[in-house]
Amino acid sequence: MENPSNSTPKKVTPFLTLTVGVLAVSTASIFIRFAQQEVASLVIAAYRLFLAATLLAIPVFSHYRSAIARLNRRDLASISLAGGFLALHFATWITSLELTTVVSSVVLVTTTPLWVAIFSPLVLKENLEKRAVAGLVFALVGGGIIGVGDVCQFKMTGVVCQGISESWSTSHLFGNFLALFGAWMAAGYLMVGRRVRAKYPLAVYVFLVYGVAAIVLILFALLSRQPLTGFSFPVYLWLVLLAVIPQLIGHSIFNWALAYLPASFVAVTLLGEPIGSSILAFFFLSETPTVPNLFGAILILTGIVLASQLNRQANRYKSTAPASSEHE
Repeated sequence: MENPSNSTPKKVTPFLTLTVGVLAVSTASIFIRFAQQEVASLVIAAYRLFLAATLLAIPVFSHYRSAIARLNRRDLASISLAGGFLALHFATWITSLELTTVVSSVVLVTTTPLWVAIFSPLVLKENLEKRAVAGLVFALVGGGIIGVGDVCQFKMTGVVCQGISESWSTSHLFGNFLALFGAWMAAGYLMVGRRVRAKYPLAVYVFLVYGVAAIVLILFALLSRQPLTGFSFPVYLWLVLLAVIPQLIGHSIFNWALAYLPASFVAVTLLGEPIGSSILAFFFLSETPTVPNLFGAILILTGIVLASQLNRQANRYKSTAPASSEHE
């Protein structure tokens, strides 16, 4: 058994490592957009998790057999729940990228820290300041502005909006809702992970969670009768890059950090993803964010910072390193 006090990393390590994680996940929306030229969103999500789990299988079964043997029913149930949340997160968010802009989708899906901060006191017993209420107001107003900005045009003579039915048929509003739903699912994924992640080596935890999520997504894809093969070589390349860079590198870093930091602080580091994704979308997809989108994004990011208690949580490291004699 490791001594938690000895296994907790130096403070600089989580910050630097999480920076790499943010840079990695920022590439996801670009790889997804390229793959969506031929592949359905559910299939992209399934490939992302299946390839990631497959790449982890050999090191896990080679080095962590004792950790797998320690799994009990309660932890397996928690891991399965986390995997289910992760599957729904990717299914809804990746689909949203078909229907709305990268900026709107990524900003809304990264409201995850807000929901983590609101529900952590109930689920994880982590303290929450009253600023969460102000943060919720900022984020809701910002989300409303982004939603309106995608279905309305702002002109000198006033605001011209499409009808509700037409707005939903053009998909922007529905795409924004899917991105927000993806944020709710990601919040559940992080909070469940906070409970069980510290008990096992990182490789074991992410292998099991990614594996469960992959199975769920493959079943979804089969039930919807989406083709799983027959794509061009560049598309397979995008799918592999999606599994390796944002998933194996990016998401695994966030799961690693859950063993040492509060879930609300780990989630708030995702604030960097909209910035990175927006820059990449500008250069690779020629998407220029509108003024309402930018203003709404600023309000949402402000709300997330308030709700996640950045200043207070960042200085409070918890000695909850993996209770295992195996090294990660």
